[in-house]
Amino acid sequence: MTADHVFTALASPARRELLRLLLEEGGQPAGRLAERFDMSRPSVSEHLRVLRDAGLVAETRKGRERHYRLEPAPLMEIRDWLTPYERFWREKLVNLTTLLDEMEDEDDARRQDG
Repeated sequence: MTADHVFTALASPARRELLRLLLEEGGQPAGRLAERFDMSRPSVSEHLRVLRDAGLVAETRKGRERHYRLEPAPLMEIRDWLTPYERFWREKLVNLTTLLDEMEDEDDARRQDG
């Protein structure tokens, strides 16, 4: 899958919530996942299909049920892609903190002089 597919899948709050549930609670049947949403079961199934097509979840059949589990590899690829941007913004925030501290020190010095 491409990063575009993963980002498209992650664009939906419902799909992000499905991933959160699978992360925190482990694999489970589609029916149990659907019970957690205020939407029809076919709608939840469509969201699960998008996640599956993006490689974010795996589907297995157990009798008549479809069970889903989180597949973290695509998220790790996105994390790796985002890492340089995270470093960039972390550096910018450190610089901003330094500037604000310097401004506060100058303001304190002016108050003491004045």
